[in-house]
Amino acid sequence: MPLSAQELHRRGVEAANSRRFAAARRALTTASARTDDPDLRARIDGTRAYVLAQTGEPAEAERLCRDALDREGLRDETVAVLSGQLGTLLMHSGRLDEAETMLTRSIDAMRTETTELANCLMNRSMLRMQQHQLEACISDLQRAVAVYEANGDEEPLAEARHNLGYAALLGGDLVTALALMTRSRPTLAATSDLAAAISDLDRAEVLRDAGLTTEAEALLGRVAVQFGAQRMRQARGEAELHLARSLLRHDATAAERTARTAARRFAALGSAGWEARADAVRLEAGLSAGTRTRPDDDEVRRTASALDRSGLRTEATALRLSARREGGGRLPTVADDAPAPLRLRVHEVRAARAASAGRPRDALRAAAEGLDLLAGWQQSFGALDLQASVAMQGSELVFAGLTAAARTRDPETLFAWSERARHLSQQVAPLRPPHDDALATDLAELRMLRADLAGQDWTTDARVRVLRDRVRERQWSSTRSGGTRERINLAATTALLDADTAVLAYVFTGTALHCVVVTASTARIVDLSLSLVQSALDGLRADLDVAALTRGGPMAEVIARSLDARLALLDAELLAPVRGSARQLVVTSPGILAGVPWAMLPGMHGTPFTLATSVSRWSGDRRGPHETGDRIGFAAGPRVPRAGEEIQQAAAAWGASPVQLHGAEATVSAVTTLAGSTDLLHIAAHGRHAVDNPLFSGFELADGTLFGYDVDLIPTVPDTVILSACELGRSSVRWGEEALGMTRVWLHAGTRCVIAAPVVVPDDVACELLGAVHGELAAGATPAAALAAASVSTGHRAPFQCHGSGF
Repeated sequence: MPLSAQELHRRGVEAANSRRFAAARRALTTASARTDDPDLRARIDGTRAYVLAQTGEPAEAERLCRDALDREGLRDETVAVLSGQLGTLLMHSGRLDEAETMLTRSIDAMRTETTELANCLMNRSMLRMQQHQLEACISDLQRAVAVYEANGDEEPLAEARHNLGYAALLGGDLVTALALMTRSRPTLAATSDLAAAISDLDRAEVLRDAGLTTEAEALLGRVAVQFGAQRMRQARGEAELHLARSLLRHDATAAERTARTAARRFAALGSAGWEARADAVRLEAGLSAGTRTRPDDDEVRRTASALDRSGLRTEATALRLSARREGGGRLPTVADDAPAPLRLRVHEVRAARAASAGRPRDALRAAAEGLDLLAGWQQSFGALDLQASVAMQGSELVFAGLTAAARTRDPETLFAWSERARHLSQQVAPLRPPHDDALATDLAELRMLRADLAGQDWTTDARVRVLRDRVRERQWSSTRSGGTRERINLAATTALLDADTAVLAYVFTGTALHCVVVTASTARIVDLSLSLVQSALDGLRADLDVAALTRGGPMAEVIARSLDARLALLDAELLAPVRGSARQLVVTSPGILAGVPWAMLPGMHGTPFTLATSVSRWSGDRRGPHETGDRIGFAAGPRVPRAGEEIQQAAAAWGASPVQLHGAEATVSAVTTLAGSTDLLHIAAHGRHAVDNPLFSGFELADGTLFGYDVDLIPTVPDTVILSACELGRSSVRWGEEALGMTRVWLHAGTRCVIAAPVVVPDDVACELLGAVHGELAAGATPAAALAAASVSTGHRAPFQCHGSGF
């Protein structure tokens, strides 16, 4: 017996909701042919319109929906459902004011708490998201959640909760956003691959705002391809638009190209509002310094007006602000309750206009006010990645402030801004999370997967991505703010220093390099040659790696000469002009200098120094002598030829019998337990640095990788950590000033000093040098003094250096 039209319609709706559009189209076409009921046929046409819109025929979808509404004799319930369907089509085409009228008419006409009502509420909430009407958006979503729950509609319920996460994102609550999206994803993914892709599109925005741009952009690229394969041109354009917005912060040329592609796609679909949004991103890219052509004022005005007509007034205001960055014209008014990114844009534009007008003090004031606004938002986060995201959001303000401060030629002002830039991502002291068994289980599974996928890019595996997302969500939600660290000013810094100690605060403004040299009695600004420093840094890492791996022979001599020349140039340009007579140094450096092997510079030979994340943090960590006592621990990972010898030789310096974990004993659990009960921890193992998410950096132990996330499970971390692991001293430079690596993970957790190397170190050098370091530490030397003395006594020039508070 053939299926009834009503049953075929039900199946068509299910297929459409599961994004199986070909199957939906077949069922709906057959259903329409089998009924004379005007109400059922109208509902079938409404669903067909949805399918047409999703598969790239929005104009035909709108025509079909309007034709159905024009029919005589439809019941009020049917008119309400069709009005909601038309409102949804108008929303997707970017005609938000018309869409809101139709959706509100539909919602008001529905008398019972049906799934159709909840669907209309969901669509109106999405419209209000685009208009940044967050309170009204959340109200609609919460009402939709209640209806879906009452009706047992699990799949749309998951989508509604996911959308609540997106509303949280727009409100700046990244923790809640990721938590809701991560928890909703399994239900959505079980619906269809496309439902998972739609979820991933929004989750990518959370990752982008959290500073994980590499991961976010890869995810956006994947979902764009998925949408394209399913002929979902609207969704593909939206993915490209969000990708362009992410690229806008660090690659204006690519952002302009991607936005132009999205705009063409929307234009072909007749989505005027979305086309205007993509054009706005393209124009933003053109207005930046990173592209060749600047858009004319008329094009900016036309696009801003198109955004206004589509109800996207926040985006229109943002574009007008950017267009007036270089002066001329009155700035548009922005309300105090406007979205934080828009309020930040106001301060960016004010700072830029003041700088171009030659008013550095006004530029400083505008940049400082913007960063204070950003800091207030940041104080709700404790997780390291979330704190680091501030460096992305505030990068333009930071560089504006640093540039203006440098122009004042006032050491006090430039030092203050150096500290503001360095302190920005670490001013919140984390509140250590309680032990999380579920997090530990997920990390154990990730270890097994990493071992199983050895030799390939394990991060592309679907199982790894699911676990990685869950681990991140738990860490974000469990690590809270434990208070705010205060910044130190120049006067307080000079009061801290004795005659033997100096601070070298290197400052990169985006176009120039300076150093504020601070002693107990003076402070001065020294201008440095950025071009010469960059020429020495180009190829330096390759020379360091090859020099470590090439032992003896004519090639070793060639590499040694090249390396020596680079180090001599860095010494002459970075150190010689600022070195002075101080016997020990506190160095703060921006991300552009992250690859400098300071310990190998000739002028640093025998000099105790520490690479502080900021002078403020160094000052706060000087709470007494470094703890050692009898609480010493060592661990040796697998496949490191001299790891066992290294830790035995180092342990011998302490006389008693420190705990040593070798071979199968050196498991992740055993090492983290050891770390929680020692003041000094030394790990000799192979290390790996994950550029896309440094918290997945780690070192190899007997049963797998100890990740940066594992460090957060250690209740009390050691005072000093020595990482004899290639690469684990490396940092990922992110958004100008920000650098994040495994050393920062330990420092964020509360360790005062980490000794690590950013590049490969030969096993014999590590063994002998670090053995001598322990001899000095056992005799009472500070970590920085111990490392300097060991380098002199062994004759080894190696890139090991102290991070944090080395003395």
